[in-house]
Amino acid sequence: MYRTITRNIQVTVEPRYVPEHSTPEDGRWYWSYAVEIVNLGEETVQLRSRHWIITDGLGRVQEVRGPGVVGEEPVIGPGDSYSYVSGCPLTTPSGIMVGSYRMQGSGGDAFDAAIPAFSLDLPEPRRTLN
Repeated sequence: MYRTITRNIQVTVEPRYVPEHSTPEDGRWYWSYAVEIVNLGEETVQLRSRHWIITDGLGRVQEVRGPGVVGEEPVIGPGDSYSYVSGCPLTTPSGIMVGSYRMQGSGGDAFDAAIPAFSLDLPEPRRTLN
């Protein structure tokens, strides 16, 4: 689990490799990631857009920008949270994602809430001692 806090907005990410959506023989590995955004502050905020920087295992970078998340621009009141699950395909068996959410406060000010960098790694094989 990965977590960061920016201006009282806590973002927690938990990635998971999804073998049933991956086809390594075709050069495709897929991860899902669960995100929880918690408003620890006293002001209502709205998530307006997202910006992701995705780096694969060979160092190739892809940037993704767009409105909201999973088709929504959630409003998060003080003490409330918002959760969603999304996914990311890669052409390498590992990578890193990092980014930010553009938040708008009820007073009209906008700021970027950091999304912590998190690893997209294959689960380690089970080890046995002989």
